[in-house]
Amino acid sequence: MKKLSILVLAILFLVNFSCQKKEKITAVFDLLPSPKVMSLSRSTELSPSLIQSEFELSKTSFIDGKGLESFEGELIQFELDPNLIGNTEVYQLDLFDDEVKIKAQTEVGLWNALMTLGQIIQDAQDQNVNLPGGQIFDEPALAYRAVHLDVKHHLEKKDYYFELIDRLASWKINAIIIEIEDKLAYELQPKVGSSDAFSIAEWKEIADYAMARNIRMSPLVQGLGHASFILKHPEYLNLRDDPESDWAFNPLDEKTYQVQFDLYTDALKAFPHANYLHVGGDEVNTTGRNSGKSALELQLLWLNRVSEYAERKGLTPIFWDDMPLKNAELYGTIYNRDLSSSQVDSIWAEKAENLNKYVDLFPKNCVYMRWNYDMPESPGNAKAMNWFTSNGFQVMGATAGQTRWNLMPQEQSNAQNIRDFALSSIENKTSGLLLTLWDDDSPHFELYQRGIATFAEYTWSGGARSIAEVHQSFIQRQFGADLASAYLAFIDDLEEPVDFWKNALLDGKDRNRIRRLSDPMNEALIELPNPDSAGTWASKYSEKLSKAEVSLAKVDLVLERIAESKKLANRNIYTLEVYEQVAQAVQFSNRALITLAEMDDPSGEKRAMAAQKLAGMAEEWNAIQSNLEEVYGKTRSLNKPADYILDQDHHVHLANQARDFSDWQFYVEKLFLDKLEK
Repeated sequence: MKKLSILVLAILFLVNFSCQKKEKITAVFDLLPSPKVMSLSRSTELSPSLIQSEFELSKTSFIDGKGLESFEGELIQFELDPNLIGNTEVYQLDLFDDEVKIKAQTEVGLWNALMTLGQIIQDAQDQNVNLPGGQIFDEPALAYRAVHLDVKHHLEKKDYYFELIDRLASWKINAIIIEIEDKLAYELQPKVGSSDAFSIAEWKEIADYAMARNIRMSPLVQGLGHASFILKHPEYLNLRDDPESDWAFNPLDEKTYQVQFDLYTDALKAFPHANYLHVGGDEVNTTGRNSGKSALELQLLWLNRVSEYAERKGLTPIFWDDMPLKNAELYGTIYNRDLSSSQVDSIWAEKAENLNKYVDLFPKNCVYMRWNYDMPESPGNAKAMNWFTSNGFQVMGATAGQTRWNLMPQEQSNAQNIRDFALSSIENKTSGLLLTLWDDDSPHFELYQRGIATFAEYTWSGGARSIAEVHQSFIQRQFGADLASAYLAFIDDLEEPVDFWKNALLDGKDRNRIRRLSDPMNEALIELPNPDSAGTWASKYSEKLSKAEVSLAKVDLVLERIAESKKLANRNIYTLEVYEQVAQAVQFSNRALITLAEMDDPSGEKRAMAAQKLAGMAEEWNAIQSNLEEVYGKTRSLNKPADYILDQDHHVHLANQARDFSDWQFYVEKLFLDKLEK
């Protein structure tokens, strides 16, 4: 009896020890977006290699349109449960010792769970552990989570769009609004498409690929304003509202609608799964060739015509809402930080009549998109959205991951704005949010990824995590668990040097605007040291020089971190290579300024050494530029076609100022080297 008791105790000890061993999870499973409820409390017998093949087969089943409920697997079980509590994208993921069970209301919910499982498998692979056991219950806070792709100034290579779509799908982005402009080879208005544009069939291939992964693509075809890609061509000059400007159509000319509807028709062939037609309509005032009608009347006349077209096609039109607010003298309430809620209310009480008298002219089938990249939390922004909703109109917000930043996004990829607008949209129960990614100054698209990830988190999960936590999660998802440390989070440290780089070699001028000068070399660039007045140059540019020294040291450290990151990364090393090229371009300006200061030194020996450095700067820059273009060129088409007609550039878009990439991106550096040579 005593021996039996000892045996029982031994068995109980082994069982208990085994359970304790399973409960200990040493790996970090950092999912993005973070699930609503996640309880992973133990390890399982499921190794990543054991489940990977079945995971890929189930993905293929969904992508091929066969669905997941009917997928027959040994390790992954799918079930549609219409009684599962939550919205239509809800799912429950149970990780058992020897299998995974997924249930959801819809096939989309099953797909969402599969994307989560993919991240769990990836983390397990990265850290060489088995899958964790436990349960995840999850659903999105916003139904429509759309990313805006702006291709007006350049195209990526086609394969890159497929890779991008896979990444967006893994983060549960479910829509793309693509601002297509002249990068579609229109068949009904063939003059509009650039000679390097993708065909309707090529864009349809991309749209089909996205739709198979639960991402619905809808086109944005600029309309009343932002029409330079059309009106710059001689064939369309008679459709201009102002004969001297290629910016806006005349909304009273019937041919305006013939052209725009032709463009819509071809765009909808290219994006056949569209549920929205974004018509633009922002930043424009028209007179109808001095018709006497107000700008707001003319805009609403145009908006009704294009909204009627969308309705006939079974689509919902989307319209940027800024101009009605500007014409009603209410737009300033949105961006004035000094205005209290009561002051905003007072201004609206006085000025709202400017909108109210036209309220019956606003089409009811339209979504009015309240875009705000600076102050989504302001009382004026809320007031504007409330005006539309209180009058029975549909409203959606738009934040930004990239606006007018050169070389790379700033302000932590605009993280605070993205977070604020997402939380505001959730609180106000809007249907969704759009993340705009503007191509105006055209940084490499890999550098937009952190902003997209931030957007994916806050539109799905609300405010569950801080910005720092989300960015750490992004690093793990993008590169692997070994990089998810503060030391290797180098992106923030690169922002200030990039901001300084923009105008570092200029004397009080802005990089985007110097082409408008008659003599930019002498009017815009910094002076060069005069050997007859040593020390004068360094004194004049002391602040700039101090920033260059700080920036040089900071970027050197960034480059060290990038080099270490490339060794540790499990994937997406290309992203790190792009950041590396940005850092190298920045360092050139820092070194140039420091070398000029040495050239200004009273010591003849120091000046002689500096002169040798300056003499080698052209060769140094050519190597930097060549390396950068080689890296960038792996995924993007760098140069515009030789026959490309630049528009009049009303917004001073840097990427519109020359056909060749280096001629607009590095125009300042070329001017500087020319000045050195002279």
